[in-house]
Amino acid sequence: MLAKTLTLTDWLSHQTALSETGFVVLPPLVSPDECRKLAGLFDVPDLYRKTIVMQRHGYGSGEYKYFNYPLPPTIDTLRHELFTQIAPVANDWNEKLGIPQRYPTDLDDWLKTCHKAGQNRPTALILKYGVGDWNALHQDIYGELYFPFQAVLFLNQPDQDFSGGEFVLVEQRPRMQSKAIVLQPKQGQIVLFTTKYRPAKGSRGYHRMGMRHGVSDVKAGQRMTVGIIFHDAA
Repeated sequence: MLAKTLTLTDWLSHQTALSETGFVVLPPLVSPDECRKLAGLFDVPDLYRKTIVMQRHGYGSGEYKYFNYPLPPTIDTLRHELFTQIAPVANDWNEKLGIPQRYPTDLDDWLKTCHKAGQNRPTALILKYGVGDWNALHQDIYGELYFPFQAVLFLNQPDQDFSGGEFVLVEQRPRMQSKAIVLQPKQGQIVLFTTKYRPAKGSRGYHRMGMRHGVSDVKAGQRMTVGIIFHDAA
């Protein structure tokens, strides 16, 4: 059902928005029941290869866990299907920026390239934030090879399960003040966004516009998300 829903999504308009702005909020693709099931996986220790308490590393406040392979079926399906749809945008971006790397439309083919380069640890993760928790602005690179986009699936309903905890993107404009983009997607929605930068057109052609992402303070309740990254870690 999930794969069919992804196929029926209006990808042309989403690809256009992603290409032009560096991010896009997709309509709800995952049911509330499935979101609750995914949130419940947080307390199943055998599913994970590593747990990070953000306060210990200066990343912010909260906790996240990296999944082991094999990934849960819903996350694995999303990772494969989303990759197929956004690989053409990634290739177009690299062409505009004069970057020789080109990506296949099949995630498994791309992961083989990552693994040959020594990047073979899974990077899909689940994140949990309570009252007062937040995430500093950052970029998820994990090695020499990285895919230009990543995704976050929202497992809770804002203003019902939690308040605050907005998803924040910051566009670092060359020789100008940075621009903040603040989003609050609903349960089951996915934000696709750039991992590191997007092409921006200037008087001399395209240049790189750096972008970082983070999470604002959670004011009440509990906020949970799944991060889907399309390259593995060294």
